Amino acid sequence: MLQWIDTHCHLDHHLYYKDVEQVLENAKQAGITHAIIPGADPRDLQRALELCTHYEELYFAVGVHPLDLERFDRTELENYIRHPKCVAVGECGLDYHRLDSQDVSTKARQKEVFCTQIELALIHQKPLIVHIREASQDAYDILKGHQNLRGVLHCFNGDAILLKLCENFYYGIGGVATFKNAQHLQNALPKIPLERLLLETDAPYLTPHPFRGTRNEPKHTTLVAQKLAQILSIEPVRLAHITNTNAATLFGLAPLTKVS
Repeated sequence: MLQWIDTHCHLDHHLYYKDVEQVLENAKQAGITHAIIPGADPRDLQRALELCTHYEELYFAVGVHPLDLERFDRTELENYIRHPKCVAVGECGLDYHRLDSQDVSTKARQKEVFCTQIELALIHQKPLIVHIREASQDAYDILKGHQNLRGVLHCFNGDAILLKLCENFYYGIGGVATFKNAQHLQNALPKIPLERLLLETDAPYLTPHPFRGTRNEPKHTTLVAQKLAQILSIEPVRLAHITNTNAATLFGLAPLTKVS
């Protein structure tokens, strides 16, 4: 069985409270060997820490999503960032999807909080998990100014300007790549250097086809991998080796010893 790493799944979400043990068993049966819980809402950080303490295969990140700005507390994040299971800062970034084009103040606040989390990543030498939605130009302008910063563009949207960041950043590919209306992203995938590809689910969100509309789980990493291998005309075993190596390199995970 091929082995895979889900680099972005919200297992601290309330939708997993009742059956997280079964969800992790499903993942194990599908060959998922590691999973990373991103930070989005600080209220879930303790839950993430407890899961990672209990399950050897889980790791977490500290961060505040751009739609949860009112909950940002730098001190609180720093209380968790030194934990040995904390492998990144984020998910953080810019999200203009719900904003009025004239809402300059909210955009400014998003940029401020984003830059503060970039600072945390640099100080603590952690990779950054970046969320970008309808804000590619502004995100690019901010990220390109930090030459020592590294990380992953979570749920990569296919925008050409973000491909210019490939020297320092990886690209998280999830269930959206399997959607029938994702031609823009699918056309962009072959332009990503193989050594910069990562797999993710964003569970419980963005469930891959053919299960779209149901709760997503880390086990569906395999569906993302199947679609990506098809688009790139690459053997799944090679894709597993590449993406596992990339994840281990970026997040400092223990290298896998077996991919087939």
